[in-house]
Amino acid sequence: MIKPDTRTDTALLQALGQRLAALRLAENLSQAELAERAGVSKRTVERAEAGAAALQVNNLLRLLRALQALDTLDQLVPPATLSPIDQHQRRGRPRQRASGERTAAPQNASRWTWGDDS
Repeated sequence: MIKPDTRTDTALLQALGQRLAALRLAENLSQAELAERAGVSKRTVERAEAGAAALQVNNLLRLLRALQALDTLDQLVPPATLSPIDQHQRRGRPRQRASGERTAAPQNASRWTWGDDS
């Protein structure tokens, strides 16, 4: 669990790097062995474990795949869920766009008229 006070980009990347290193060591792999399995350079593994900001997502995926940890992505970005009402209204069709925030009508708004009802 990441503490709320460590949510800077740098701190999160360092925590991610530490976890990657821990996964690698749990598999008893050297950085070079992981790099070979993942199809990346050893320097990429070093940068990832150091929490470098330049880590590309595809390289992260390769490292996770080589560590047999791709299932952890569900924790990072959980699948979106719809309420039962939304599921019924959509009838199985995927959502195409966001509707934005809906604002309620002002409580004291007068009813609009054509003007010839006086």
